[in-house]
Amino acid sequence: MKLYQVLTTLSFGDAVSNDALAIMDLLNKNGFKVNTYAEHIDTRLTSVDGVKEINQLPKLNDDDIMIYHLSTGTDLNRKIKSMGGRKLLIYHNITPPKFFAKYSGLTARLCSKGRGEVQSLKDTFEGVLCVSDYNREDLLDMGYRCPMAVRPILIPFKDYDKTPDQEIIEKYSDGIKNVVFVSRIAPNKKQEDLISMMSAYKKMYGDSIRLFIVGNPKGLENYDKRLKDYAKLLDLDNVIFTGQVSFPSILAYYRIADAFVCMSEHEGFGVPLIEAMYFKVPILAAANAAVPDTLGGSGILTVNDDPKRSAFLLHELLYDEDIRKEVIEGQNTRLTSFSYEKVSALFMEQLQRFIRGEAV
Repeated sequence: MKLYQVLTTLSFGDAVSNDALAIMDLLNKNGFKVNTYAEHIDTRLTSVDGVKEINQLPKLNDDDIMIYHLSTGTDLNRKIKSMGGRKLLIYHNITPPKFFAKYSGLTARLCSKGRGEVQSLKDTFEGVLCVSDYNREDLLDMGYRCPMAVRPILIPFKDYDKTPDQEIIEKYSDGIKNVVFVSRIAPNKKQEDLISMMSAYKKMYGDSIRLFIVGNPKGLENYDKRLKDYAKLLDLDNVIFTGQVSFPSILAYYRIADAFVCMSEHEGFGVPLIEAMYFKVPILAAANAAVPDTLGGSGILTVNDDPKRSAFLLHELLYDEDIRKEVIEGQNTRLTSFSYEKVSALFMEQLQRFIRGEAV
């Protein structure tokens, strides 16, 4: 019996890719010699030991196991049906195409294709590990009836202890409150609702805070332009778009943050929420998709369509020390559920059950 890990794309810094690489490292440390195969591999990852192109995947024997990460539309979703071996799915969810229809027909079609492929694969896997209960419910709605369990994304937190960009820290440690959202620029992330909140905040309390929208707009430049035009229309010069930044820069933005605000309407898990917890940044987030599941009762929840309420909650989070302390304490408690040791042990237990032919 051999283990193989497969996904369509290995991208540098992407949550799904990071999860796959962390699992490969974990399995190798536990005595399994595992390679990770992908259709598309970021050039920065081609030299990683164990990362291989999909055309190098050997024919699987009946007792071999394929761990398949599914997060997008791809012809690979169709091809794995005919591949040999036993199949264990890790489901990261696929964003509904409605979010992209106005901005990128290509992305909308890819998401539509992907969600159709997920449904067509409902009888392909012996077991499924979902990164959130929200994702498990999504598969149940699509007709999945195989054994399923929840397994959070595996995060090697030691990476966050690396040296941050000192220039950013020095530039923005000037006494002005910093509000941060870290994620790719995409319509499902609802960055426009962050801008609406900042406009409401300015009217209610003045503009003594600034918002950093940290993320790569690649492929959705139309949406990115609309966001910047919206901020300009509202006369907000305290909304800063960083564009794509380095990992040390991301670490710096977390370190200067006084609050982390997320208005996303679709998240399969939400790694930046966990990152904010790790850096002890209090969180305000819209109660959508997997976000409440990931927060697990920590942080403060809000809604997308009431920017005034969100601005009020943000002000409380920024300036009421008792509230800040209580929120951070709750997040610290929740963070223990995502410790590397705990998630590693859970995954290995689930995998061993699968190997034995038991329900995950």
